[in-house]
Amino acid sequence: MTTFVYITAAGNNLIRAYEMDGSGCLTLLSDAFVDGGPSALASSVNDRFLYCSLRASQELAAFAIEQDGSLRLLGRKPLDADACYVAPDRTGSFLLSAYYSAGKVTVHSLEADGTVGELVCTAATAARAHCIETDQSNCYAFVPHPLEANCLYQFLFDERTGQLTPNPAARTVDAPAGAGPRHFVFSQDQRFVYTSDEDGSSVTAYHFDATAGSLQSFQTISTLPDEFKGANTCAQIHLHPLGHTLYVSNRGHDSLAIFAVDIASGALSRRGLQQTEAVPRVFNIDPSGKFLVAAGQGTGKATSYAVDSASRVLTPLHSYEVGEKPMWVLFRAI
Repeated sequence: MTTFVYITAAGNNLIRAYEMDGSGCLTLLSDAFVDGGPSALASSVNDRFLYCSLRASQELAAFAIEQDGSLRLLGRKPLDADACYVAPDRTGSFLLSAYYSAGKVTVHSLEADGTVGELVCTAATAARAHCIETDQSNCYAFVPHPLEANCLYQFLFDERTGQLTPNPAARTVDAPAGAGPRHFVFSQDQRFVYTSDEDGSSVTAYHFDATAGSLQSFQTISTLPDEFKGANTCAQIHLHPLGHTLYVSNRGHDSLAIFAVDIASGALSRRGLQQTEAVPRVFNIDPSGKFLVAAGQGTGKATSYAVDSASRVLTPLHSYEVGEKPMWVLFRAI
């Protein structure tokens, strides 16, 4: 199996393709130059295509992933705002996008050749929509909003038509006061949802009602040490492939917070912090669960870490110059 790592460097208009070996080392394979400020990435359900938000030019770009891991541009779809998050639905028929400044989410069709097709749905939300994903059943979608809204919008998703409609159970669910949910992940069994709380420097755990498609919070836990008094915001959140560990990035403390996950109850307990490059906006975990790569927006460097499956501790391995304003880290294993 070959593991590829894609990192967007928005300041250089690059999507950089690396190969990761069995020791966690990265080798640069190729650069795809794409003007427009490449940012958020997502791979297609069949892993043949890659989708990228071009925030500066307000476009969605589609690429074919070649056998050697390099990218070939297939096309660009103009937008009327800049998308900060993209994700395919579970069938691979549609691409969902969230718009931070515009306060909305959209759905585009995905064509058989991998290109982004027509706009099929637009749903207004509050300002600062930051992320959108469907659940495993592909029936529901959630959109977290930090700052003033401080909630998650709850949608029904029709996988036949790509339409999003407000969930009649509850259009939104409030986050704990001051939390400001930014990104989220489902637990492996889909019984729980965890949000990285941008404003509260915390993680909030929610029960997920798979029948109603609604969320209810039950725990909020800080991502910072008690003695830290400086400014900080949380960014991304990722779950280890085994489901037993959750990682969240701190921008300000410049670290990854590490949490143990109680599989039965969904409860979290903090297990430590790993210092990172300055402003670790983005990171990700390789599909094997052995390595993690975090990129520092403040330094233009990415560091690979070994993941101890028993202790959950991260050990720094190698640091790489990846370019100005790294905005996404995406793994693909074939």
